[in-house]
Amino acid sequence: MGVLGTSSSVHQKVLEVILSTVPSSEGAGKRHPSDVSLPAAVLFDMDGTLVDSEPYWMRAEREIVAAHGATWTHEDALGAVGQALLTTGAMLYDAGVPLEPAEIVAWLVARVNEQLREAVPWRPGVLELLDDLRAAGVPCAIVTMSYRSQAEVVADGAPAGTFAHLVTGDEVTHGKPHPEPYLVAAGLFDVRPQDCVAIEDSGPGITSALASGARTLGVPNEVPVPQRPGLSRAASLKQIDLEVLGRIGSGEVVDLLG
Repeated sequence: MGVLGTSSSVHQKVLEVILSTVPSSEGAGKRHPSDVSLPAAVLFDMDGTLVDSEPYWMRAEREIVAAHGATWTHEDALGAVGQALLTTGAMLYDAGVPLEPAEIVAWLVARVNEQLREAVPWRPGVLELLDDLRAAGVPCAIVTMSYRSQAEVVADGAPAGTFAHLVTGDEVTHGKPHPEPYLVAAGLFDVRPQDCVAIEDSGPGITSALASGARTLGVPNEVPVPQRPGLSRAASLKQIDLEVLGRIGSGEVVDLLG
């Protein structure tokens, strides 16, 4: 099993402590070479970042729309990437699926879980980076708007002990783009968000991570990742090693997309 444990019961306390530590963006991107060290923790988004599961979601969305004679375009699907699941459910309801958003989400989750159990589609470079982090003693967490049942399937597909914590969409009050998921994740490690590196692929996720104060790396998948103040970027996690993560964690903005 790839996850060590969970701690959803401490989320409220974590938020109260961590909210007072979120830094301003002043000074982002400045560092001295001697400051570079490994981050206290690495916080991974799941869908589109760790695993190429966005096609699974899009397939499930097409299936539920077709079953009810509704309309759902590829642009609609792209608009749902990175959103809280109840937001996606509301979007599908508005598109003509005659179920409550929570019922739509339950159907989508079950369908995506079926696909994940058949194969966990790791993104390029992920397993190698996770191996390096584990060998270096840097703890990792999954921070996702997918529900715990899905995050556990993905975590179980990784080597034992890879993920110390899971922060999932069904266990936070405010989903991405709100900073709560990343604030909770940092709190579970008892570290400041700015001492962590968050890795994301979507606009809502990047907004969440940056707002929390975490050093943030954007790696595009289904949607582009435009430049933002304080945001590092890479075309693939195959470009990321411990040295680059250390630079990002120390406050340098590393742009490998150009």
